[in-house]
Amino acid sequence: MYAGPGAPTDVLDRAAAAGVRVHVLAAGVVERVAGTANPQPVLAVVRAVDVPLARLADARLVLVCVDVRDPGNAGTVVRCAEAAGADGIICCAGTVDLYNPKTVRATAGSIFHVPVVAGGDAMEVLDQMSTWGVRRLGTTVGAGRPYTEVDLTVRTAFVLGNEATGLPSRVFAGLDEVVTIPMAGRTSSLNVGMAAAVLCFEAARQRTMGRDR
Repeated sequence: MYAGPGAPTDVLDRAAAAGVRVHVLAAGVVERVAGTANPQPVLAVVRAVDVPLARLADARLVLVCVDVRDPGNAGTVVRCAEAAGADGIICCAGTVDLYNPKTVRATAGSIFHVPVVAGGDAMEVLDQMSTWGVRRLGTTVGAGRPYTEVDLTVRTAFVLGNEATGLPSRVFAGLDEVVTIPMAGRTSSLNVGMAAAVLCFEAARQRTMGRDR
């Protein structure tokens, strides 16, 4: 861990107590090292975690990102999925680097609390989901069933596509159904991160109601 002027001493003390090496930097050094214009006064270096796909064999709610290219969007998907209680996220080959600094920042720490699988061909991932008994729901603009009409209490994988072009045509062969978020205004589609939030929290709502009943 690297700390600059203004770093909270309680955070540094807790890190040191946990066995983390803490290096105090002179004024101006953190700004040169960090990738943002106005960084926080504390930086941490952590090892990337290689999560195997098999880790999600018993998952009940998973998000699969296919060709999601924007780091902010990918990070938001991870953040929303973790907040809604999803069991994992899969970033297939072609999706932005999971450990891109912008992606990590956009997760707001959620990347450390939910399993995220990096890599894998989209069709192979979806085939594996099928063998595990997970229903694969592709997301499209206006061409699928409204998401509120779909039973999301069963084991489900939401499959999210590219920000501009959506899901590749080849992926549809690996889906069980296609869902959409109806639009009342003139906007044609939602940001993929926002769409993930809507879908994940609808799944959480349905599952909570099911438990209450």
